[in-house]
Amino acid sequence: MITRRDVLSTAAAAFAATYPAPRALAQPLSKTAHILTGFSPGFQDAMARLVAGQMSGYAETIVVENRPGAGGRIAVEALKNADADGSAMLFSPLGFMMFFPHVYKTLRYQPRDFTPVSTVASTPTLLTVGPKVPADVKTLADFVAWCRANPKLATFGTPGAGTTLHFLGTMLGRSAGFDFLHIPYQGGGAIQDLVKGVIAATVMPIGSSLGLVQSGDLRALATTGPRRCPFIPEVPTVREAGYPSLEDLTWFAFFVPAKTPAPIVDKLNAAIQAAVRTDEVRAGMAKLAVEPDTIAMEDFTRLIASESDRWKAIVQETGFVPTD
Repeated sequence: MITRRDVLSTAAAAFAATYPAPRALAQPLSKTAHILTGFSPGFQDAMARLVAGQMSGYAETIVVENRPGAGGRIAVEALKNADADGSAMLFSPLGFMMFFPHVYKTLRYQPRDFTPVSTVASTPTLLTVGPKVPADVKTLADFVAWCRANPKLATFGTPGAGTTLHFLGTMLGRSAGFDFLHIPYQGGGAIQDLVKGVIAATVMPIGSSLGLVQSGDLRALATTGPRRCPFIPEVPTVREAGYPSLEDLTWFAFFVPAKTPAPIVDKLNAAIQAAVRTDEVRAGMAKLAVEPDTIAMEDFTRLIASESDRWKAIVQETGFVPTD
């Protein structure tokens, strides 16, 4: 079974062999291409527009549409019902395909309803603490000790219950032997309450708190990537801190309806990967604190399967009850 570490270590070689150089695309689609995202304008919307801006060779017009609601599921359902002619695609975290089937009782779609086209970027998660936690708590080991000594104060916030971030925090508590109480928020509410000292910690994407960590208002204790994050290289990984089971990356990728013809999928894959190689996209992603990360399509498909199996086991182990 392919692992995240395998994919990361072999991605560059696989990409070079499969796509040795940018190539001219066939005649652009005359029909407007729509990129659906599952959230309100913000981080993911910005990434989608960044890539779309460098895909002019794919379609004469490309429009990014925000379809927020139901944690992103509305956008996924819209793609399932869209024309399979290359004019509709979804830009989303992999969780929509490999995680949602394990936390919702019923979904109006299945991963087999879609064809994975290309990954675009990845980012680790960041464990951050605020003023509620004493200033002498500087490492993950310190924080675990503090949580054990102060069980009523050991709280963490995420953007919502039933998310991968929720489960990462829960796994930390289970692995370290303390009750880590989850406080779900919407939007950036968790970071706001962290700064105010309402909660002890957050488990969030790096970009959500990077500026506050750099300014000294918050303290970053660990990242979940397989290597140190270039945006905060002084912060150790969870593996270095003694919790390798928490290693995780959030991947962002494009999908199309399953019946989309292979030549169109190949053309779209080439357009996306060429866009990600441009200086404009790479500079834009750096501002968003994500790293460009494209892998070959066959590895992408195996990554989804591997991650689905991993998260299914995690969800079952924590005793989480799937919701509607």
